[in-house]
Amino acid sequence: MKVAYVFSTSGHTASYKLGKMILPQLEEDRHGVEVVGMMFFDDNTFVLRQGDPLGERLSKVAAEQGILLMMCDQCALERGLATGEVGNCEVSGTVDNVAVGCFPDLYTALAGNPPDHVITL
Repeated sequence: MKVAYVFSTSGHTASYKLGKMILPQLEEDRHGVEVVGMMFFDDNTFVLRQGDPLGERLSKVAAEQGILLMMCDQCALERGLATGEVGNCEVSGTVDNVAVGCFPDLYTALAGNPPDHVITL
């Protein structure tokens, strides 16, 4: 089974649920499903900052396991993690292997390896 995670809940959803539950399982190859993508919204994007220990670990796992890491373009621009304009921006100051875009970009990026389920946290 393939899943994609959407980190949209305000607060520290990504740092807690991803950092304490999901990422350790991925690192230990015991998550139980194939994760094909993760989309980050609002302050959850901050875990993808360059130098963030959680983001650095996630970037490594994403590269090894072929997991798409994407930030909402508007959220990234507002937080200084992208440059340009909505609909046409590039990541800035993030860990490796991070893309930036909106839902149409997410759909396109996952089209070749679509998830069976999308889980919103």
